[in-house]
Amino acid sequence: MDSLTARKTWRTLEPIHGAIYFAAEAREEYEALGIDDRMTGYFASRSAPMGAVSAEVVIATFFNFDPGLVRRSMDGVWDRVTPAEVRDARLRGADRMIRAHAGAFVGTPEIAEAAELARAAAMAACERPEGRPLFAGHASLPWPAEPHLVLWHAQSLLREYRGDGHIVALAVEGLDGCEALVTHAAAGDVSADILRATRQRTGDDWLAAEERLRERGWLDPDLAFTELGQERRNWIEARTDELAAAPYDAIGTDGCARLRELCRPISTAMMGAFR
Repeated sequence: MDSLTARKTWRTLEPIHGAIYFAAEAREEYEALGIDDRMTGYFASRSAPMGAVSAEVVIATFFNFDPGLVRRSMDGVWDRVTPAEVRDARLRGADRMIRAHAGAFVGTPEIAEAAELARAAAMAACERPEGRPLFAGHASLPWPAEPHLVLWHAQSLLREYRGDGHIVALAVEGLDGCEALVTHAAAGDVSADILRATRQRTGDDWLAAEERLRERGWLDPDLAFTELGQERRNWIEARTDELAAAPYDAIGTDGCARLRELCRPISTAMMGAFR
């Protein structure tokens, strides 16, 4: 399959999964367990499928967050709650979130069809877990019963499958987490200020990463990509697309087009959960 078709399909469905990290419904479920800090809720809920892992495992698999932030956020969390409790809270949050923001689609034939297509792609991904630790943790979870949650879980799997492959591509290019963020900012998709704030990278760390990339010839004095930097960035994105494409072969080009058609209005509705 054309890897760009796979990328387009992932992008169309991504809000269905990604909203869980911003939704008030999920935060309320974590708070009910005593997890009041937003970043602790994020790190614990996303890593819980791997078990009671250490902060170092989260640093490795999440890749671009400030290590100190991860250590502070994860400190003692598994002494207070179990991964199973957090996993259950996350699924409850997903259920409430979808019903709150895309409830008109719950129980419809369209969401059932979308769920089956997404599940077929995700099950194909499950046949190739090697080198994808975060994906493998999520793939070990049981499938939900209701179609809207099947769709959400399937897209979660496809997202983590892609994310693990992206980390492989970054590692091949010799980038660390902060350097990867600097290249993301240089690409112009997200501002440096937003990336620094959301990953809590200090000014010194960021400046040092910029300097290392200038020394490697990736950035010019104005922090724009040089020809070499743009070439390597393009390679990272293309390789990420290639590494993420295999699951979508299971449903083919027509299946991907149908999945995008079915999910486009659901994804649009889910954008209301991003707050």
